[in-house]
Amino acid sequence: MGTLSNGRETVAFENPHAPGLDWRKASRSDLHPIVKDCVILAAAPDASDHPHFSIPDGTRMVAISDDKDPTSPVLYFSRAELRKFLEGAKDGEFDDLMATDAEMEQAAALTAV
Repeated sequence: MGTLSNGRETVAFENPHAPGLDWRKASRSDLHPIVKDCVILAAAPDASDHPHFSIPDGTRMVAISDDKDPTSPVLYFSRAELRKFLEGAKDGEFDDLMATDAEMEQAAALTAV
């Protein structure tokens, strides 16, 4: 059985598409009760027979999914790909895609029900 952690607490969590992984979500997300509102990431097994030539066997991988549905599809990226994305996010390249304050308030109201 895998787990899901937000850095403060950990609960059991299993995605059948990636069994046994220990998932992490942002510390700004609650776990108790699990608020299903976040992208989740996990260290994944190293690549083996990946279909893309740029991912040779042994490449360290990261699994990414959505916690709203424990059977959500799982996407796998190399740690190098994830690093490039996160560096772009830190530089503000995706800020225009973030929720507005009003959207955040609406989301908070929906999860409080």
